[in-house]
Amino acid sequence: MIIETLVTSLNSDGTANIAPMGPVVEQGWERFELRPFMETTTYANLVRTKQGVLHLSDNPLWFASAVVDCWPERPEMVSAETVSGWRLADAQQAFEFEVTHILTEPPRATLQCRTLRRSPMLPWSGLCRATHAILECAIAATRIQFLPAAEIQAVFTRGQVLVAKTGGPREQQAWSLLVAHLEKQGFTLEGNAALPI
Repeated sequence: MIIETLVTSLNSDGTANIAPMGPVVEQGWERFELRPFMETTTYANLVRTKQGVLHLSDNPLWFASAVVDCWPERPEMVSAETVSGWRLADAQQAFEFEVTHILTEPPRATLQCRTLRRSPMLPWSGLCRATHAILECAIAATRIQFLPAAEIQAVFTRGQVLVAKTGGPREQQAWSLLVAHLEKQGFTLEGNAALPI
């Protein structure tokens, strides 16, 4: 099973790098597999330190911010307890982990990981279709270099309707970040990408 998560890894200056990642997870979360691209900061950090923190979150703004590397407000961080690194304080759950095996097959690496500590589960806000739409749009935004333009357009066209109908302020702000990111990359969405008021 692949779950959309956020992974924090430790930069060489001691700060946290936050990246969205879809690990392949075993039942029980005792082990999972990350597949970062080998040119990413996440890959470099995890190869260097062999540890990190994986997070479950229902905050779509975090996912959008991590994709575009633009944080309107950085999330509160606390020190991890069993690894050298940082945990997102308000994530619903965090899994501190060690990297046990690295396989490199460019352009991605496969990192097999083992959970060392699982944080208690925090309250969850429930299902929102706009949140899921933001996740799909965020994933599409990371793939504009190799997905057909029509496919990117279709994801954002569906997403716009769901964010407008069911989203709140976090989803709307996340939408604006993703649309601005596409424009910076030279990708123009057909029609009006603004959300109706």
